[in-house]
Amino acid sequence: MRDFVLVKLTDEEFDDFSARHPQGNFQQTSAMGRLRAAQGIDVEYLALKEGEKIVAAALFETHRSRFSTFAVIHDGPMCDYHDTEALTFFMDALKRHAKAKGASQLEITPESSYRLRDTNGASLPDDQNGAPDNKLIEQLEAIGFTHGGFTVGYTAVPRWRYLKDLTGITDEKSLLKSYDKRTQWSVKRAQSMGVHVRELSDDELGVFARIEQQTAERRSFEYRGEAYFHRFKEAFGSKAHFMVAEIHIDEYVADMTSKREALSAKVAALTAKNAEHPTTKTERQLGEETRNLAAAEKRLNEAAEFAKDGDVLPAAASLFVEHPREVIYLFSGSVEQYKPFYASALIQHDAMLHFCVEHGLSRYNFYGIDGVFDDPDDEGRGVLEFKQGFNGYVEELPGEFVLPVKPVAYAMKQFAHKLLSR
Repeated sequence: MRDFVLVKLTDEEFDDFSARHPQGNFQQTSAMGRLRAAQGIDVEYLALKEGEKIVAAALFETHRSRFSTFAVIHDGPMCDYHDTEALTFFMDALKRHAKAKGASQLEITPESSYRLRDTNGASLPDDQNGAPDNKLIEQLEAIGFTHGGFTVGYTAVPRWRYLKDLTGITDEKSLLKSYDKRTQWSVKRAQSMGVHVRELSDDELGVFARIEQQTAERRSFEYRGEAYFHRFKEAFGSKAHFMVAEIHIDEYVADMTSKREALSAKVAALTAKNAEHPTTKTERQLGEETRNLAAAEKRLNEAAEFAKDGDVLPAAASLFVEHPREVIYLFSGSVEQYKPFYASALIQHDAMLHFCVEHGLSRYNFYGIDGVFDDPDDEGRGVLEFKQGFNGYVEELPGEFVLPVKPVAYAMKQFAHKLLSR
């Protein structure tokens, strides 16, 4: 008979376990605990000990409102879902704890992978973790959990993730080469157009918030508000990086002026050559370079308009979170009128280079996609194609599971939800 006991951990003990566990993630850290606590949520760090060894742990949240109390573990618990004895003891202990806290149900979203897929959503071979982990689902259902199903679409805790393996990539050159051709071009284009990436200071988070709000309004997703981002930074400290990609207008104008002059000289030379000895090849070259010159003139005129907004223009912003296992690209936004500067591609490249490659971290997590790969009209298509440009792979997670803690109260709650949704 194995010797198990449920214990509470300190912040330091919990973070140490999360850092070492293969399912460790930013949701399962004391930083997230501080953020949740600041939102009025009851937070505890619970663990399963076998003898003196911690074998499982979870950031346990108790949510209370006027009409409902429920317990949640986001992206966890961190445990071996195939160890029947340990899993059963841990979940039973968590159920009893949830009941003691007054919760009607316990909701979990395991961070354990269900299966891996290639960039286009096709399952990888079984020996590359492409075989579905049905045992995890069977184990949890045997304990009493109800599986929420193999859903698609965006959810608060994404069931579908897009990731990039940076193993073997040691410098910027090899990182850039690992992208597809279009994304390589976009990054280089941004770099040549006076776009620079930097980290925002705490008192500049309003810049991030404004870009995020514009994007939320344009794409119809929930905007969390500037105060939330300040709380996030306060909770995560140096592990949270609010980055901005800015257009330096003087650099852009200088670059475009140089290109215009070069194109103007080329057009003049081709015009003279064609006048002296016209050929089909020369005419074709002249037409092409004339169009390029017109485009350069147009971009210079646009730059003059952009300059009215300032000398340095924030074009895109993203929040990246460090965890010992990975770096997560969590939130982002962009300014629509500056889309031709490809700032969003450059900000991703910069994050992978400085937060992962330079620190020897091989797992970069682009976070949520909606899991739809075969519909070009899907609302998440643009997000998917942007992330696919960096040549990664897809991780499908098992999804949400719910364990009734107080069956009668939970059933009444579900019935009320059905009535209200009619």
